[in-house]
Amino acid sequence: MSASQYFRTTYQAARQAYRDAAAARGLQVTPYRNPAKGAEGEELSSDMILIGPADAERLLIVTSATHGAEGFCGSGIQVSWLAEGGGKQLPPRTAALLVHAMNPYGFSHVRRVNEDNVDLNRNFVDHSKPLPNNPGYDKLRAVICPKEWSDESEARNRETMRDYAAEHGSEALETAIASGQYVDNQGVFYGGKQPTWSNRTLRAILAPLAATVRVAAFVDLHTGLGPYGFGEIMSNHFSHDPGNGLMKEWWGDEATYFDDGSSSSYYVAGDINLGVIQTLSKARVAGITLEYGTIPKFDMLNAVRADNWLYVHGDLGSKQGREIKAQIRAAFYQEHDDWKQMIVERGHYVINRMLKCVAET
Repeated sequence: MSASQYFRTTYQAARQAYRDAAAARGLQVTPYRNPAKGAEGEELSSDMILIGPADAERLLIVTSATHGAEGFCGSGIQVSWLAEGGGKQLPPRTAALLVHAMNPYGFSHVRRVNEDNVDLNRNFVDHSKPLPNNPGYDKLRAVICPKEWSDESEARNRETMRDYAAEHGSEALETAIASGQYVDNQGVFYGGKQPTWSNRTLRAILAPLAATVRVAAFVDLHTGLGPYGFGEIMSNHFSHDPGNGLMKEWWGDEATYFDDGSSSSYYVAGDINLGVIQTLSKARVAGITLEYGTIPKFDMLNAVRADNWLYVHGDLGSKQGREIKAQIRAAFYQEHDDWKQMIVERGHYVINRMLKCVAET
């Protein structure tokens, strides 16, 4: 059967498909209610399923919609894995934890950010200490997040960004735009001033398991970077991190790494992997971002910029607003059967291998 059957076009429908897949397996879904409202006024929640013992020593964690608009992909993988028997035969002392829609607001509204305009994957910094600086963003703020959005203004803005890249390098431009910033609460890739609801919720979900878990494998499902439909296994660890050893042992060169420049991602501060490591403080954690390509990188970044402009300065109901929402949706979710088939096959392969590795460590 086609993998397309597992994907849904709205957050509400995706949440119901996930709950239905759990019910068909006799699995309990625990919802964590988000106080915001969805795009259609619906209730929002992050929905957790635990398969296996609550006192497991080895744990697989699979999360979707850390970046809300990327939840269509992540939900499809989680639903298909459940429907096709994922985790039915777990090794002793091993459990699998699925969290559907870490950022339900962004999923429903088709935005990367949450109800506070915070990028959840920049929010897991230590907010009691000075927050990271991003001087490139400070310098380019007026063109990264402009007050006007038109073909003419964008031509000028992109020329300014090209000049910056010519002087400082393309990596510096990507860092300025996307690595995260903590000064502009209406800007892109904003990390926030305090832990968000989703940050606190992830820790609350994991906390009851922290006493017994000794090894954890974490898979965070994402889209927007890399070749069309390919799932890049991005290590969430630098070479000095304890989890790097497990990543090398489990995946070797099949994964990509920040340190050697093989990763398609840019450096980010405060990603969700830190929340897993900090909460499961007695465990060795190997975390990956499973990242699926959609459209070219700078087209994706410009879609994020346009969506940000729309919510700060634009009109959601206008023709331009509808075009921008279609653009951001396409940047993180491709409505093509071949893409969905690639997503599911790669997703199952990676999740099942992570489960096997954590169970055998």
